Amino acid sequence: MDCLFCKIAAGEIPSNKVYEDDRILAFYDIAPQAEKHAVVIPKKHIASCADEITPENSADVAYIFEKIPEIAKAMGADGYRIINNCGEKAGQSVMHIHFHVLSGKELSGKLV
Repeated sequence: MDCLFCKIAAGEIPSNKVYEDDRILAFYDIAPQAEKHAVVIPKKHIASCADEITPENSADVAYIFEKIPEIAKAMGADGYRIINNCGEKAGQSVMHIHFHVLSGKELSGKLV
């Protein structure tokens, strides 16, 4: 499989880690959209985005959301936004489910 995020999770491509355990990895985005911007991925490949959440993988997604407060704290977040881009038209560029955690200066009330 030629998945960028799988390679990052496997340590084949370096990343600036925020958090890691045996199930997930959070790392700083290389093109941040906010002062503090991390990407959170399951280490197990789950294709695409929220469209691909199933009964078989929903526990992995729930685990990510259980850990996001800890990740946000490790980032030094004082309030944060969670984003999942779903599909190329929404800006998704890596087809491995992932969630962006954005924080830093006060975020705009507008999403776009």
